[in-house]
Amino acid sequence: MTPPSSMASKASPRHRSQRTGLIEQDTRNRTALIVLDMISCWQFPDAEKLVKRAASVAPSIARLRARCRHAGIPVIYANDNSGQWRSDFKHVVQESLESRGPGSEITRCLGPGPEDYFVLKPKHSAFFATPLELLLDHLGTKRLIVTGVAADQCVLGTAADARMRDFEVVVPSDCIASLTLARTRSALAHLRVAMEVGTPASRALRLQASRRSSQ
Repeated sequence: MTPPSSMASKASPRHRSQRTGLIEQDTRNRTALIVLDMISCWQFPDAEKLVKRAASVAPSIARLRARCRHAGIPVIYANDNSGQWRSDFKHVVQESLESRGPGSEITRCLGPGPEDYFVLKPKHSAFFATPLELLLDHLGTKRLIVTGVAADQCVLGTAADARMRDFEVVVPSDCIASLTLARTRSALAHLRVAMEVGTPASRALRLQASRRSSQ
C-alpha cells in the first residue's frame, strides 16, 4: 500500500510531453478549473435533493470561474453523458436550459463560454474513458481545482484519479456538494486526511495569472 505521505506533495512531479498531434502544445496554463456535473436536467434518483445542494454552491463556483477566466486559467466542464451516446455537450447545455426548476437556473449561472473546454464522461471520474488527461497535457497543466457534485462520488473519484496521475489537486470546500451536508463533510475529511488534498475556501485560493493573460 502506498503511504499517504507519498501520494501527495507540495510540488507536482508530473512531467509528460504532449503527444505529437495536429494541435501545437499550449504550455502556458499550469492550473485548470474542473467543473463536475453541474450542467444537468437532474433526472436521476435523489436528483431533487442533490440539485438543491448544487444550487447552493453554484454562486461560489461562478465567482471562482470568473477569477480563473480573469487570470487566463482554463475552465473545463466534465459532465455525465447520462447514457446518451449520441448527445454532445451543446445538447446537454440546451436541454438543461429548457428544463424547468433549479437545474436550468444553475446552467444559467454556470453556462460555458466559447473559450471553455468540455469532456463528456460515462462514469464517476472525469478521467475514466475520456480525453481529459490528454487535454491537460496539451494545456501544460500540473494543478487542478476540482469543483461540482457529488462530493463523495464524482469529485472524490476525479481527485483520486488526478493524484494517481501526479497532478496537484485542490478542492474548494464551498464549491462542492452532495446529498447531505454530512456526506460532504465526510468527503472533505477523506480528501484532507487520506489523500492530503487541500480544501480551502475558494476565496482563499491564490490564482497566478497564466502567460496568456499577462501578455
